[in-house]
Amino acid sequence: MCMWGSDALGLVLILLLILTLISISIPIQNLDPITFMTPMFDHERRGVYQQSLSFVSWLEPLMEKLPKKLAVRDQLDRASSSIPMNIAEGNGKFTKPDRCRFFDVSRGSALECAAGLDVLVAKGKCKGEEVLNGKETLRQIVSMLVGLIKANSDYRLHEGEYE
Repeated sequence: MCMWGSDALGLVLILLLILTLISISIPIQNLDPITFMTPMFDHERRGVYQQSLSFVSWLEPLMEKLPKKLAVRDQLDRASSSIPMNIAEGNGKFTKPDRCRFFDVSRGSALECAAGLDVLVAKGKCKGEEVLNGKETLRQIVSMLVGLIKANSDYRLHEGEYE
């Protein structure tokens, strides 16, 4: 029998296992950490909440490039944080009008973020192409929030149906 026999085979298998584990973990490191958070609260299961966290994550590197004294930077930071926070708070309310109020504030914050991105472009701090993904994410968030508002409000559900 060869000197390397079963010991060599064992080492090769261990090496293959290590390489497999390394190759599996590399893509996971590049994924958004929000994806791997285990939901503990009802609002964390909402797609609009997850989408709003994705927007916050998308915005952060853009904001780090901006001067700290730029007013729109601070406004974007506060408005982007307001989106998921108001979704969470609204989702926890028991009455439809209370839920609607918080979802409406969240919608307003998303629209404010869209305007903030426009201001960055207008001031020459960003290029239009740089903010397109963020604006598309915000458009989706606003659309989902409008759906939640309509689902929780009898008044707004019939808005526009009267002539």
